[in-house]
Amino acid sequence: MATYDPFRDLDRLATSLFDTRRGPRRMPMDLYRDGDHYVLTADLPGIDPGSVDVDVDGQLLTIRAERTLPSGDGVKWITREREAASFLRQLNLGQGIDTERISANYSNGVLSVTIPVSEKAKPRKIEVMADGTSPVIQAHENADGPQPVEQ
Repeated sequence: MATYDPFRDLDRLATSLFDTRRGPRRMPMDLYRDGDHYVLTADLPGIDPGSVDVDVDGQLLTIRAERTLPSGDGVKWITREREAASFLRQLNLGQGIDTERISANYSNGVLSVTIPVSEKAKPRKIEVMADGTSPVIQAHENADGPQPVEQ
């Protein structure tokens, strides 16, 4: 059986009175690059997966989620510290992202969003030509014999 703690109730009352965050809450998030993609992980405990919404509009990634709490008729609450809440996070992706291949997965209260780097933004090797040099000519063989191929 729970014991009554007037200071805990007073603290909860003060927090609810002075908490001005009545709009959407921010979600804790990590973001890192792993090879040719970025990985975003966000904590969303107690969220119904059906309420998670991830969308991209241009270069703006938006994550929305809703936590609803069950309330039954005839239920007498002993304590209720968890709150129903809306969560919102927006990120400007910038250039060099393949927005068509972004994917998301929600598991064990954590949302993971994989954001691939576009082919144009990946590092590539540039051939350096020296002054007065001509292009390299390679040959490959087919049924008619060796054939020159200019690069």
